[in-house]
Amino acid sequence: MSVLTELEQAIQLVENGEVESGLQKINDIKEKANHAEKHEIAELYIKWGLLDEAKVLIDELVLLYPDEGQLYIDRAEIAIDLEEEEEALEYLLEVKEEDTAYVQALFLMADLYQMQGLDEVAEQKLLEAKKKAPNEVIVDFGLGEFYLSRGDYNKSIPYYERVLKEKEDIGNTNVHLCLAEALSTVGKFEEALEHYEKGLTNRTEIHALFGFGFSAYQIGEYGLAIAKWKELLELDQDYPSLYLYLTHAYENEEMLEEALNTAKKGLAVDELNKELLLAAGKLAIKRQIPEEAEKYLRDAVSIDPGYVEAVVTLSKFFIQQERFEDMVDLLEHVIQFGEYDPQFEWDLAFAKNELEIYSDALKHYENAYTALKNNPTFLEEYGKFMLEEGQHEKAKEAFELAVKIDGSLVHLQEELLRLEDRT
Repeated sequence: MSVLTELEQAIQLVENGEVESGLQKINDIKEKANHAEKHEIAELYIKWGLLDEAKVLIDELVLLYPDEGQLYIDRAEIAIDLEEEEEALEYLLEVKEEDTAYVQALFLMADLYQMQGLDEVAEQKLLEAKKKAPNEVIVDFGLGEFYLSRGDYNKSIPYYERVLKEKEDIGNTNVHLCLAEALSTVGKFEEALEHYEKGLTNRTEIHALFGFGFSAYQIGEYGLAIAKWKELLELDQDYPSLYLYLTHAYENEEMLEEALNTAKKGLAVDELNKELLLAAGKLAIKRQIPEEAEKYLRDAVSIDPGYVEAVVTLSKFFIQQERFEDMVDLLEHVIQFGEYDPQFEWDLAFAKNELEIYSDALKHYENAYTALKNNPTFLEEYGKFMLEEGQHEKAKEAFELAVKIDGSLVHLQEELLRLEDRT
């Protein structure tokens, strides 16, 4: 019986679950195997994770064939699996430029250098491979993957496009989906949708489904985004960021009940998600559920007192409710935490004016003035307050600035004429 026949029998034993018998048979025959057969046995050992056994055989063959590049590739891959990166590099550097395995060696070196954070060296190796094999699809794919992983999305796009002229799949990777991710990230959402559609035709990948939905969302195709994200929810109910985006998509479609329910489901998954709490609070306001709105907004501020949008939204909610004392308590509490925004000063000024604490209101208006003097709405409110305080010159200055910014404020122009008549 030939060695190859016995080897086939050994492989069959292993594949049938009789691992110990199969490995013993291989051990028995490898001493009489020729060099090519020993190489095949080594590759089997590598496939099965028996790296020490593979290493012994490859080392033996390297001594016999010191110019055979593929042996150095095999030995380097074993070293990589054993986390011996420096040793792996030493083996790869032994592969000669004229060897058919040289391009593969460059690829492996690029991976190792990238793992070590030496991206520029890794890029040089890949570009060298491109020069050596300019028409090789796997080289273009490798460059696309390298640039994508590094965040150089624009650079990755032409390489993926070249690959797609010949292949749609490389190994377990769909090239359409890689290209779609790159296109979406650089804002080419409509082009990305085409490739997401093609890439997801015969497969389902949760990250690609999210990307598909995100690209659709960015160009206002909210119905399509919702459909893709609902597919994703069926596969993974804990997917990061999904609930927030799906909430906003429903809201943009004026499906407020679905939007609020989605936000609630997201909060059941991540109760500390301040963005979802804010979204839920805003939706509860729209749906006229004030108790829920206040709870969600307070929770968002409690998690992050510096979350300005949540603070301002809750402050405006208190204005709607005419709860000016609660508004003051909120804003002063946030400021005590060291958080600050000019809008806080404006809201405090408004609230304290309503509460007839005029001296404090004046202080807050003046504090806000420097940052908000380009806001005509603030300037109008500030000017009216100054009129009430009898400070006509400051009122006039505020109205003039407001009119300069927004010439449509005819009523303020008329107010300025009245102020001129008084002087």
